[in-house]
Amino acid sequence: MTTTIESTAAQKTMVLNMGPQHPSTHGVLRVILELDGETVLKAEPVIGYLHTGIEKSCEAKTYSQAITLTDRIDYLAPLSNNLGYCLAVEKLIGIEVPKRAQYIRVLLTELTRIASHLVWVGTHAIDLGAMSVFLYGFREREEIMNIFEYVSGQRMMTSYFRIGGLALEPPPGWLDKVRRVMDSLPGHIDEYEDLLTNNRIWMGRTKGVGLLTQEDAIALGVSGPMLRASGLAYDVRKAFPYSSYEEFDFDIPTQTAGDSYARYQVRVAEIRESIKIVKQAIEKVPAEGPFRASMPGIIPPSREEMKTSIEGLIYHFKIYTEGFAPPPGEVYQVIESPRGELGVFIVSDGSPKPYRVKFRAPSFVNLQSLPKLCVGRLIADVVTCIGTTDIILGEVDR
Repeated sequence: MTTTIESTAAQKTMVLNMGPQHPSTHGVLRVILELDGETVLKAEPVIGYLHTGIEKSCEAKTYSQAITLTDRIDYLAPLSNNLGYCLAVEKLIGIEVPKRAQYIRVLLTELTRIASHLVWVGTHAIDLGAMSVFLYGFREREEIMNIFEYVSGQRMMTSYFRIGGLALEPPPGWLDKVRRVMDSLPGHIDEYEDLLTNNRIWMGRTKGVGLLTQEDAIALGVSGPMLRASGLAYDVRKAFPYSSYEEFDFDIPTQTAGDSYARYQVRVAEIRESIKIVKQAIEKVPAEGPFRASMPGIIPPSREEMKTSIEGLIYHFKIYTEGFAPPPGEVYQVIESPRGELGVFIVSDGSPKPYRVKFRAPSFVNLQSLPKLCVGRLIADVVTCIGTTDIILGEVDR
């Protein structure tokens, strides 16, 4: 845990570096702690150890090529990143995505939310000493990853959402696989709650730990489950619906305690709400219909269209390598990622490559609440406070 220790006899405090190699920092995060005994007087998060330059890299790619880079930002929610970016580009060029593609996008992004929250509840549990929930959470996540692999060919970095719709026609029988997983998942969530919700050790490590008032959350720009656990029912899917979310019936789980236990309750409740959305999407998705908008010169033809002639294949290759040139302008698109409000800002100068790409990453914004969560707590609680923010360092150091 410690890399350097400094103590001042006059102040009788100790400065301790937690991370960046420590696994309980959930990535390469460094937290400089000033301690009075075991009590935290000051906590300063230090970032930059995982810098990838993804935003600048997007500006060196065509609009279509940049989609693969978005997978790596929040690597536990690649499809959410794909969706936010694609919606921004579609807004920029005025594309209307077919309803079938919109429903499939909703279904897959909600599966992504479930998978991400399963990783969170498992890793947070093992941080606090509950080994079994970690194993169970990854057991259920594996079923969702199998669905992603069946649909797109990839388990994590799927790049399945494309500008104008989807990359491929979903394979036969994929909805049956989704239905089977959704039917079994509620029982497993019950199992997690049986193990944790009334567990005295779990409550002792989370209740009253990492307090964040609604006023502080708003002032810091916090969003997602952290904000909703502080009592504010703000969700982009309701406030600014996209991809036909206004057609789905779901609730926004909230708690008022604003502590780590409340954030656990909100995330577990969100898994149940996502299951509801996925089941509705299964019924809404038409068996047939276009999965991609038709815009020659911007949207590549389907595989069937490419098979008809060598010209179609050349045309497909040309769009991806040379790109298309949207009109000059700028757009901002928000979605509700598993961690909160994910914003995508794109500036077009009329060339085939974006002039500027900027992501409003919820992990980056939520991380600034860490000092507020930690100060006044014991050093053992710092692990809880870091875990309860559910940060992804790829999203922080993009």
